[in-house]
Amino acid sequence: MRDEQVPRVAAAGLVIGALLGMAGSFAPTAALRALAWGTDGIALVVGSALLGLLHFRRGDVRLAAGFLVFLAGETLIVSGSAMDLAASAPSFAAGTGLWSAGLALVSASPIVPRLVRVTGPIAAILFAVTAAAIYGGAGLTPLSEPLPFYAYPFLAVTLFGWASVHWRSMAAADARRPADVAEYGGVRAR
Repeated sequence: MRDEQVPRVAAAGLVIGALLGMAGSFAPTAALRALAWGTDGIALVVGSALLGLLHFRRGDVRLAAGFLVFLAGETLIVSGSAMDLAASAPSFAAGTGLWSAGLALVSASPIVPRLVRVTGPIAAILFAVTAAAIYGGAGLTPLSEPLPFYAYPFLAVTLFGWASVHWRSMAAADARRPADVAEYGGVRAR
C-alpha cells in the first residue's frame, strides 16, 4: 500500500466497522452477531492502527495516541465477539474504558469536525460510565439498555466523522496533485 492510500484505507475500515458494529447489535442470532462484530473489530483495528501511525509520522502525537488507545480498546472488545454476552463483560469493560480515553483524545483535536467534537465526548462519557458500572458490579453486557446500547449511535457518528476527515484530506490532496505527476516513496516522478 502506498502512503497516499493510507487515509482512504483507514477511512474504509472505520466505515465498515461502524456499519457492521451497528448491524451486529441488531443481528437475529448470536452467530451472525459474532460474525458482524468480529469483522467490525478487525476493520476498526486496521483503520485505527493506520491512522495512529499516519498522525504519528505527521507529528501529531496526541491524535496518534488517541487512535492507538482506541485500537487497544477495540482489541479487547473484539476478543469477546464470539463469546456469550455475559462472559464477555470483563473484557468489554476494559475495552470501553479504553474506547472512552481514545475518543476523548481524538475529539480534542482541532482537525475533527465540530459535530465529532460533540459526538465523540458524548460517546466517551457514556462508555466511561459503562466501564465504571461493570467494574462496580453491574451486570451489563454489550447489548444492555440504556447503556451501552444507546452509546453506539454516538460512536458510529464519530467513526463516520473520522472517516470523512481522512477521506476528504485525500480528495483535497488529489485535487492539488497534477494528473501527470505520480509520487513514489516521497520522490516525485514524471
